[in-house]
Amino acid sequence: MQLFQRTLNRTVTCTGIGLHSGKRVNLSLRPADPDTGLVFKRSDLPGAPLIPGDVHHVVDTRFSTTVGQAGVTISTVEHLLSALAGLGVDNALVEVDAPEVPIMDGSSAPFVFLIKSAGLTAQARPRQFYRVKRKVEISEDGKQVSVAPADELSIDFTIEFDHPAIRRQSLGFDWSERDYAREISRARTFGFLSDMRRLHEQNLGLGGSLDNAVVVDKYRVLNDDGLRFPDEFVRHKVLDFLGDLALVGRPILGRFEAYKSGHDLNNKLFKKLLADPQAWQLVTPSLEQATGLEQAASLEQAATGLAPQAAQSAVA
Repeated sequence: MQLFQRTLNRTVTCTGIGLHSGKRVNLSLRPADPDTGLVFKRSDLPGAPLIPGDVHHVVDTRFSTTVGQAGVTISTVEHLLSALAGLGVDNALVEVDAPEVPIMDGSSAPFVFLIKSAGLTAQARPRQFYRVKRKVEISEDGKQVSVAPADELSIDFTIEFDHPAIRRQSLGFDWSERDYAREISRARTFGFLSDMRRLHEQNLGLGGSLDNAVVVDKYRVLNDDGLRFPDEFVRHKVLDFLGDLALVGRPILGRFEAYKSGHDLNNKLFKKLLADPQAWQLVTPSLEQATGLEQAASLEQAATGLAPQAAQSAVA
């Protein structure tokens, strides 16, 4: 269990294409103070408005997860959020000059590389966790997702498509930074050729291509390089789930089980969980663990190779 909050050691930037607009997007990840959380910033708009990255600011779950506030939105946030959560980043400012996060290669691996390039800094503030106390579940239209008590974060995900290249796939994943980077982050988003054509007719998905998605027709995968994993489809669903889960605002100790769930049902479960104070308990390190946080944080930095300097806020 990661004891202290973490942020980026320095600002890092990248450029990519927006999935829906097809236009160039510049992205910067900046350090942030303890207890800031994950915050988005639209640098292309007057006043550079901020949008909190939490479930209560999710305004759209069609095709991707979109966060917004006062009419300002940023879409396709789940892959970046998945990378931040997967590597245990608690506080960061995400700055973009467009209404969406760049799609990159359709996975979270480019963002994992970006975060690792920035380095991580342990902050002298204890992490707080939501420990699930009783089962919460939700189901709609043959889809289901639930969370039950557990001592760690684990996800069991099952998908089922009537398609010869996908069929039924299941994956159990117990979170760790190393396993996330190796087993989950490289899994790309996927779509059906017929759906992509319909999106184009709606002036959406204009940036989608075989370079940033696994595309299947009626019978097979169209990408020349094939799949990165035999079960890449369900691995990407776990990637998406972790990105949506990051919007809860704190790491969760619980066991999730999902069947054919997507962004909409994920978000509904998280809201239902948070709305029931009897279903969770906020836990922090013990008083003994919390004594001398600055000295302990320095020891953790030395043990994990994290950068020793304190992070500077980019949100103020």
